[in-house]
Amino acid sequence: MNPKLDRHRAVYTGTFDPIHFGHLDIIQRASSIFDRLVVGVGINPDKKTFFSLEERVQLIRSVTQELPNVEVLSFTGLTVHFVREIGARVMVRGLRTLSDMEYEFTMSLMNLNLAPDLETVFLMAKEEFSHVSSSLLRQIAVLGGDLRKFLPDPVRKVLIDRAKERSQNYDVA
Repeated sequence: MNPKLDRHRAVYTGTFDPIHFGHLDIIQRASSIFDRLVVGVGINPDKKTFFSLEERVQLIRSVTQELPNVEVLSFTGLTVHFVREIGARVMVRGLRTLSDMEYEFTMSLMNLNLAPDLETVFLMAKEEFSHVSSSLLRQIAVLGGDLRKFLPDPVRKVLIDRAKERSQNYDVA
């Protein structure tokens, strides 16, 4: 074990485009387990985001400001490099469905190969959040659906505005 890594500090990473109540539930629960939780907002080259990295960081900070042991940072590159860079030893991941399980299992094995001194801890999504994903919420926003039970108000308002901007660019026949 690397003595410079802190087992009381954990990192929860994602693109968070946008952050929703399912993400917030994992953040709240992980922050009650670990002394310090860093929410790492990253870039996934396979995803086209609605919000810039800076916008996502600001949105998360706005909805986690009442959690004193939570810090929000952006990063680029491999998650394991970011986790090591900030001195954490644990990566927190949320699981919603069996397809998440398969993806996260594969990812955790790769992370273990890349960084054997880091551990991954999985938290199961609460049932009411097991079907919620940022990509579905973006679709609902573009199509004008009700997002109140999925997103905190500040995030919902910004997402609706961004969806309106995006939908103006679509050619509707």
